[in-house]
Amino acid sequence: MPKQKTNSSAKKRFKLTGTGKIKRKHAFKSHILTKKSKKRKLALTHDTLVHKADEDNVKQMLRLK
Repeated sequence: MPKQKTNSSAKKRFKLTGTGKIKRKHAFKSHILTKKSKKRKLALTHDTLVHKADEDNVKQMLRLK
C-alpha cells in the first residue's frame, strides 16, 4: 500500500500548536504596504488560528485526519 502524501504547500503554511490547533499567517502583508496603516500592518504581523470551518480541510491536506 503506498504512503499518503502531505500537501507540500500546506506543510509550508501551517503549524500545529501544542493543543492540536492549527496556526496560520495573515495575508496582505507582503507588498503595497505604503497605503496600509501602521495599526493594520502590525495586526497582520501576528499569527492566528485557522477557522473551525476550514480546520477539517487543512487537516486533510496535512494528513492529520
